[in-house]
Amino acid sequence: MNARRVDSSYRAPWWLPGGHLQTIAAVLRKPPRPAYERERWDTPDGDFVDVDWAGDPAAGRLLVLFHGLEGDSDSHYARSLAHAAVAGGWRFALPHFRGCSGEPNRLPRAYHSGDSGEVEWMLARFAARAPALYAAGVSLGGNMLLKWLGERGAEAARRVRRAVAVSAPMDLAAAGDTLDRGLNRRIYTRAFLATMKRKSLAKLERFPALFDARRTRAARTLRAFDDVVTAPLHGFRDTDDYWTRASSAPWLARIRVPTLVLNAQNDPFLPHEALERAVAEASSCVVLESPATGGHVGFLEGPFPGRLTWLPRRILEFLASP
Repeated sequence: MNARRVDSSYRAPWWLPGGHLQTIAAVLRKPPRPAYERERWDTPDGDFVDVDWAGDPAAGRLLVLFHGLEGDSDSHYARSLAHAAVAGGWRFALPHFRGCSGEPNRLPRAYHSGDSGEVEWMLARFAARAPALYAAGVSLGGNMLLKWLGERGAEAARRVRRAVAVSAPMDLAAAGDTLDRGLNRRIYTRAFLATMKRKSLAKLERFPALFDARRTRAARTLRAFDDVVTAPLHGFRDTDDYWTRASSAPWLARIRVPTLVLNAQNDPFLPHEALERAVAEASSCVVLESPATGGHVGFLEGPFPGRLTWLPRRILEFLASP
């Protein structure tokens, strides 16, 4: 493996054992909502995305955060990173993927884990407005960012100076199958499907016969949902084709921008052995940080009930490195 491994300073507090509790507790510790300003961008294909901004428009550095599956600017990690970035003198922006800003998007398509073309279009617009652009992605957004970095290779450096991917499911098949089993299915997959199915059925009212409503309602796993909705809606043959082609792992070897990949070993979404396989051929521009604890985008620190301060501090520390 060519990627550089670094020891992590993160240790879960004694009162918060296990990946599940570390994941869930962080979601429940949502900081106050930042003073966002929203801007709507029309997409080249006639749709729209909403971008939430925070911080001084005159700041010299802009951090763009790509959110996770069914996330938005109110997600716990977005709020905490926005506060930390603004306090550190950065400008912060979160572009919502289509249908994630609280209003249905205009077109039949939605968003998916491998939509690196959307990342390219967004970063091109941000780069035109920022003298120094940095990017971070969380979970699904991290996979999208890593895939874009690998696809673009050296050209990506024309857009961003440094990048961070947090809890990215770089092997979507391994992550999807893990989420569809046991406790993961009852906790996380059930929560994801609740909003994804609601949005999809609402889309069917506007675009009849787009996909099978009965199969959508019956979906109890991510595999079943992606097979009936996500895959055909975005040009994939089926779930296996989607998960294979949308995974970022095969692209890590081509990354040429300094990039931190931060995944806890006890992340409930991606088994540690799958993480090791994913980064086995990563380029020397990739820095792997894999603390033993932290869960999925968790990383709380301090006395009960904990603070969401370690992760944004680590992200900004890496991005600000020379």
